[in-house]
Amino acid sequence: MNHRILLTAILLLSFFGAYAAKVKYPGGKTYIYRYYLKDKQATTQSLEKPQRFLSAKSLERRQRQGLKVDSTDLPVPRSYVRQFREKGTRVLGTSRWQNTVLVSSTDTAKLSLLARLPIVSRAVCVFISPDSIDKPEDIRWNVHEDFNRWDSVKNDPYGMAREQIEMLGGVRLHEAGFTGRGITIAILDGGFQNYHRIPAFSKTRILGLKDFVNPGDTGESGLPGASFHRIDHGTKVLSAMAARAPEVIVGTAPDAGFWLLRSEDSDTEQPVEEDYWTMAAEYADSVGADVINSSLGYYKYDDGLPSYRLRDLDGQTAFVSRSASLLAGKGIVLCNSAGNSGMGQWKKIGVPADARDILTVGAVDAQGQISPFSSVGPSQDGRVKPDVVARGSNTTLISGRGTLVHDMGTSFSTPVTCGLVACLWQALRSKTAFQIIDIVRRSADQYDAPNNIFGYGLPDFWLAFQTTMNSAE
Repeated sequence: MNHRILLTAILLLSFFGAYAAKVKYPGGKTYIYRYYLKDKQATTQSLEKPQRFLSAKSLERRQRQGLKVDSTDLPVPRSYVRQFREKGTRVLGTSRWQNTVLVSSTDTAKLSLLARLPIVSRAVCVFISPDSIDKPEDIRWNVHEDFNRWDSVKNDPYGMAREQIEMLGGVRLHEAGFTGRGITIAILDGGFQNYHRIPAFSKTRILGLKDFVNPGDTGESGLPGASFHRIDHGTKVLSAMAARAPEVIVGTAPDAGFWLLRSEDSDTEQPVEEDYWTMAAEYADSVGADVINSSLGYYKYDDGLPSYRLRDLDGQTAFVSRSASLLAGKGIVLCNSAGNSGMGQWKKIGVPADARDILTVGAVDAQGQISPFSSVGPSQDGRVKPDVVARGSNTTLISGRGTLVHDMGTSFSTPVTCGLVACLWQALRSKTAFQIIDIVRRSADQYDAPNNIFGYGLPDFWLAFQTTMNSAE
């Protein structure tokens, strides 16, 4: 076969292979609208009885930090939600913080009519189903029970993960007894393949699971179904904090409790994911999470719906950033990835990395040099972004198959940091979310001269603990 024939054959195989890899989008042509409501006047809930809509742990977190329950905490009135259902549409969820209702239908006429309801101030289309999507890969359920012998570091309990934890002063914090015990971490991600089968998680405190993208997909046990397990991005994120495989890998907060919340739709990239993210964050708040890890970010959406512009990165324009900016005021520390656009045309952080009062995390390599892909700041209104950096090239993790892997991205520098935030807060339990964020920033090696690449630099969690304790004496 000559080169021209060979090239033609390769192109044909690629074309038909790509064609065969596409499947029709399930459910037919579907649209999702976000409806902003004018008020909550019809609520049957009361700020005097918040225990009816927030858990005891959520209320204790607020009380400990001197935070009051306010009108943003009140659920969307049920009578308002009923008005949408009565029009023959499907209500996917609500946001109490932003007083919105998320509704889907195959009939745009019905969705347009809903915008005229007296309770609605405006409506925004946030999802248009594509004609086709990439055919989902079969879920790989088989898990390796053991690691390769070359994956271990004999007589070192941290194994291959030592450097990424030691770089942030985390080992000394652990040695002092602060391993995240008593702290609840919620992980917002796109999939947690085999989290329940991997031996390194056998002692992990999984407090609960919830799928906000496809809540109807449940197994016989009532737990999230196959879509929850389709990808292993969340499994890797979980491993950076929760893994417990001595001499191979230990996470940064192995004794914390974890909620696994799916808010990312891996089939498309559309604004509705900001709604899923917001619903997941509100749920994390309601069940009492102290810290949220979000290795997610957005700026460019699929054709048909508007993307963000640089001028939008002010922490208040994007729906998801407005939600994220509320978290510290609810007593929660959000650690969010800066993004991996540093080598692309965009280069900047995405949303909600631009949010106020959070820790946005960039990535560095083993030598502390910035990873070229790590997105840069500042925010459009001039705030330092990223806030801090951590090891993101390469980060030691566990894959959805249970194997040790070394992966790159701010997706993984973020949970390395997030776990240590949990440990620090265990040590400094009387501090507020705002104070913890400030303490972490102040511990970083470039705090006195921050820039839009490293932010405040590499945080030192042991230094943060010591300095805070000494200042209290």
